[in-house]
Amino acid sequence: MDLYEKLTILTDAAKYDVACTSSGSDRKGTSSGMGSAVGCGICHSFAADGRCISLLKVLMTNYCVFDCKYCINRASNDVQRTAFTPQELAELTINFYRRNYIEGLFLSSGVIRNPDYTSEQMLKALQLLREEYQFNGYIHVKAIPGTDSSLITRLGLLADRMSVNIEMPSETSLKLLCPDKSKQSILRPMGQIQTGIQENRMELVKYTHTPKFTPAGQSTQLIVGATPDTDHKILTLSENLYKRYSLKRVFYSAYIPVAENSLLPSVETKPPLMREHRLYQADWLLRFYGFEAKELLDEQHPNFNPYVDPKCNWALNHMEKFPLEVNRAPYEMLLRVPGVGVSSAKKILEARRVTKLDFKGLKKIGVVLKRAQYFITCGEKIAEGLKITQDGVLRALISDRCRELLPSMEPQQLSVFPDPVLSREEVMGCLTGQI
Repeated sequence: MDLYEKLTILTDAAKYDVACTSSGSDRKGTSSGMGSAVGCGICHSFAADGRCISLLKVLMTNYCVFDCKYCINRASNDVQRTAFTPQELAELTINFYRRNYIEGLFLSSGVIRNPDYTSEQMLKALQLLREEYQFNGYIHVKAIPGTDSSLITRLGLLADRMSVNIEMPSETSLKLLCPDKSKQSILRPMGQIQTGIQENRMELVKYTHTPKFTPAGQSTQLIVGATPDTDHKILTLSENLYKRYSLKRVFYSAYIPVAENSLLPSVETKPPLMREHRLYQADWLLRFYGFEAKELLDEQHPNFNPYVDPKCNWALNHMEKFPLEVNRAPYEMLLRVPGVGVSSAKKILEARRVTKLDFKGLKKIGVVLKRAQYFITCGEKIAEGLKITQDGVLRALISDRCRELLPSMEPQQLSVFPDPVLSREEVMGCLTGQI
């Protein structure tokens, strides 16, 4: 099999892994090498100057001794198999870089023979890139569950970011769909990577020229929709991972059926893309807005409302906390107002030191009044001409995309005695996430 055929097979097999992120690394180029890794972003993202930056996203091999039911590369699946040699992969990466096709490498792999042998092959490829070709660009490498700790350490010294995919949100689902993996085999390398990062930071304080260990941190991926696990379960797990392992990101991948199996959704089932989207929104609230998972979901309301984003849904469920007077509200509460982001909340704090804010001023700052106006006052006054009712606010907050699913939720012309668009039961169902 020639190199082009291998590339076609192994890049296609890598598409199900969504853990591609901006670099978060600051390695500069040198006169003796090529490439650099900067914090402006890597892998199908956009830099501050508008550039689209990309990685070569590929598997070392799609041979795999594991038989994870959801994976297209599982041992029992009849697919065409191939593998790169370390030299082939290194040359391919360098040639793509020289042609300005890529700015870095995202390397994952199936498990050939055993985790240690697979990691050794990946390590050889990275050593060729860093030491022989003097490649200074961004490299994201996957740590294989069950790999020896010494190999994890050596990989971490060559890569900018490492990740260990958990995939299944619960241990029950893991045992059912991934009989060759265990919770411990996944969490052990995550803990080692975190420890390595912390120790490396301490060493860098003492010794300036200490080699950096995964300077862009670590991440993981969770599959959404392959198992009965609820959004509450997934988000709580993510919150614990952020706290325990200091992850940079948790990625959510809507399950794409690739084979018929009684333990998985039908192959005709569409990927739960809206559910994935809501989890990303909630993840953002955990990381930047001061929310906790228990505030957004609980056992009584285990899944997100598909028609309203998590922040709006929280606000609708806690109307007793609103409206907020923007000229006095603390920063923590401003962040919880729909339509107010981290940047606009900081601008509000700065602006109100020198002037009294009104709705026009908020709009100039960047506040999305289309949502925020229902939850704030300026000078103790609500927006002019605004009448706030539960069902009215709900209609206003439903996104245009969701209106296509709910034509009855479209704004209607007011009359003296309007018929209710929604019953009280339907409105309360929306507010509690039980649509």
